[in-house]
Amino acid sequence: MFTALGWGALAASSLVIGTLLALARRWRPGPVGLVLGFGAGALISSVAFELAEEGLRVGRPSAVAVGLALGAVVFFLADRGVERLGGRAAGGTAGLPLALGSLLDGVPEQAVLGIGLASGEGVSVALLVAIFVSNLPEGIGSAADMRQAGSSRANILKLWLAVAVVCTVATVAGFAVADVVPGDVKAGVDGFAAGALLVMLVDSMIPEAKEKAGNRAGLATVLGFAVAAALSNLT
Repeated sequence: MFTALGWGALAASSLVIGTLLALARRWRPGPVGLVLGFGAGALISSVAFELAEEGLRVGRPSAVAVGLALGAVVFFLADRGVERLGGRAAGGTAGLPLALGSLLDGVPEQAVLGIGLASGEGVSVALLVAIFVSNLPEGIGSAADMRQAGSSRANILKLWLAVAVVCTVATVAGFAVADVVPGDVKAGVDGFAAGALLVMLVDSMIPEAKEKAGNRAGLATVLGFAVAAALSNLT
């Protein structure tokens, strides 16, 4: 349990690190876009080599397929709600939709991390790196927007600490229930995380990386994929 808590906290800590970096200095769009691209590539690798592959190993393909569909639909609907919230946002609430979006993909991601730890196979380095790297630009972007809109540094930091804590708890929860749920449920969770991540990647992360970093975003994405794929084969 403490192992899951430690790895979960490490994965979620990049949300807080990103917030601190945003509060420490002003970031140009280019570097943020490159980090987004690298994180997107790492997440694509994790979907292929960690989530989908593990789901098919522990459960039936139909369970993975149902999880994929549910994850995609839930993230799509939740993301539309976040967009509407952003449209109504004013003053210090700017950047809040991105923080809520981090919860939508962070919770299932880190639950999968905890389930993997409970299996006795150790932490998935590829998934850990993908979560850590992809969290950084979310923290930087949201904190910068909220700071520009007039939120205090203390309130911004409290918000992202809360998001990081919830994601860490999701890792512990995944670890706790892994031994009492059937393989198809684990496969469904893997599929759910994969479906949510794929929608998030196509709808927001990759377009934003392209917008901020231009053509360099593609190179960063391939590099992130290559690094995560290599790490996956080492575990």
